[in-house]
This record gives sequence, structure tokens and C-alpha cells, in this order.
Amino acid sequence: MKDEIDRRWDDVGEFIREQRNLGELSLRRLSEMAGISNPYLSQIERGLRRPSAEILQQIARALQISAETLYVRAGILDEPTGVFDLVAEIRRDPHMTEEQKKTLVRIYDSFRRENGDLAPGEASTDG
Repeated sequence: MKDEIDRRWDDVGEFIREQRNLGELSLRRLSEMAGISNPYLSQIERGLRRPSAEILQQIARALQISAETLYVRAGILDEPTGVFDLVAEIRRDPHMTEEQKKTLVRIYDSFRRENGDLAPGEASTDG
């Protein structure tokens, strides 16, 4: 059990580091944006500290990602069990035109195809 908990916190730290690098942020810059100390963020990234949900939320906000993502990785929240239909959600969005929705679905499909989740010519939906 302890090994599983330690692994989760290592995963959280590694994920934060990856997101920081993707955002081209230095450790110092992210710590400033999140309102936490540089050494504390470093310890979190190395899996040496277990931050509170509030600190994870501050880090998520600074990285512009969902706090829920960090909560799930840390074991604070369970992974969603239901099937999430992103295309259906895009189509329901009242803030986009139909053409914008179609374009977004095409982009989403192209990323899925690139990642090997869709076969060439296959679409995530029939519409």
C-alpha cells in the first residue's frame, strides 16, 4: 500500500515537471505563478513532498490544466468511470457555431489518428 502511495506522488511530481517543461517554464517561474516556494515545488516534482489539494490547485491553475487531473494522479479523486464522449460535448456547446464545432471535431480526429487511436479515414463519429 505504501509503495502505491509513493508511486502516485512520484507520478504527480513527474507529471508537474513534464507540464512545466511543455509550458517552457522554469522551476522558479512556476513557483512564482503558483505562489509557492521554489524549494517546495522542487520537492514536489521529485516526489519528496505530498502537497495539499489546495497547493495542487494552485499549481494546476499556474500550468493552466485541470486541478482534477492532479487530484486523480495523487489519489485524492478516483478516476472517472463513465465513458466521456468529447465529440458529443463539442456538439452540445452553445458558444460555438456549427462550422466551428465541425472544425474542432476534425482537429480532434486528426490528433487521435496521429496518436494511433483512429485508423486512416475513420472518424470518431459518423457525423
